Amino acid sequence: MVEQNGGEFVREMMKWHFSPETGSPFWLKRAKTLDFDPLTDVRDFDDLGLFPNVVDELRDVGVRELIPLGYGDEHDARVYESGGTTGQPKRVMFTAEWERRSIEWFSERLDAHGVPRNIDWLSAVPSGPHNVGAMAAQTAAARGGLNFGIDLDPRWVKKLLAEGRRDMAGAYTDHLIEQIGYILSSQDVGVLFATPPMLEHLAQHDDLVELVNRKIRTIIWGGTHLDADTRDLLRDEVFPSTKLVGGYGSTMMLGTSVERPGLRDDEPCVFDSFAPYTTFRVIDPETGQVVPYGERGQVVVNHMSRAALLVNNIERDCATRIAPEAGSIGDSVADVAPVASFGGAAVIEGVY
Repeated sequence: MVEQNGGEFVREMMKWHFSPETGSPFWLKRAKTLDFDPLTDVRDFDDLGLFPNVVDELRDVGVRELIPLGYGDEHDARVYESGGTTGQPKRVMFTAEWERRSIEWFSERLDAHGVPRNIDWLSAVPSGPHNVGAMAAQTAAARGGLNFGIDLDPRWVKKLLAEGRRDMAGAYTDHLIEQIGYILSSQDVGVLFATPPMLEHLAQHDDLVELVNRKIRTIIWGGTHLDADTRDLLRDEVFPSTKLVGGYGSTMMLGTSVERPGLRDDEPCVFDSFAPYTTFRVIDPETGQVVPYGERGQVVVNHMSRAALLVNNIERDCATRIAPEAGSIGDSVADVAPVASFGGAAVIEGVY
């Protein structure tokens, strides 16, 4: 359980990120431009609204400037990039410590859903510079399984769709489905980690649907939004022999949130964050005020760990505000969907 409003935790994180001995070069420099002192003025989660949203600066900043000095040479950092949905990709780095902690939490949430261990995974998610592919491979390994991946470049699909080249985007998606088919037909995989568009395309192939229902025990979906009607259709009619578990994450969250276990089929898919490290707020974008529970607004994400400080980050998603789990802080979110445009650019999801 976290202290109400997370005061002790927030003050600990401010001390880490803004002390010359432990903070990152990026934040130590950036602190000089702030009109407040994080060490004295930021006392709890409510005070995080004082910070500017700096994620757009991560398109150009040298990523080594993001590594906190407190790690010394023991950070074992890995660089990951965003999907480029709203422009040039942004970059963050995960220390080995944070990556391990994030994987452990994700795995614990899968346990809560009854996802079996010691089975192999098929991950139809972006790899390369994208954290989700690494997360899939590491989670499979941590749970005693092997991970089979495919080549998936989400930026290429988004570029094709933005240029109106739907025929080429469709051909690329067929290429992805073919790769999935090769693995499903030849390997004994029990978990399928895929995006909703990939599941919808799989649903159009009766032979692959049969393989999924026969082999796959859990489908983990995420990366793009999945509306309630399509979720019901996939769960009840297309893939009735497997369990669906949703995830909602982004590179700027430095991780993911996971569907709350124990929900009834007629309840919305609620996502709980990895609090206190990652927390949500759902706000009215016009006023910046938190909306009442049950109302829709835009998602604001705060990430605070020893690895990174990215707070007051307005996401490109809207959602319904839900009360968090007992003892947690921030908001939980449901019915997550992208806004039509963000930062002056149209939001194109593609296959991720």
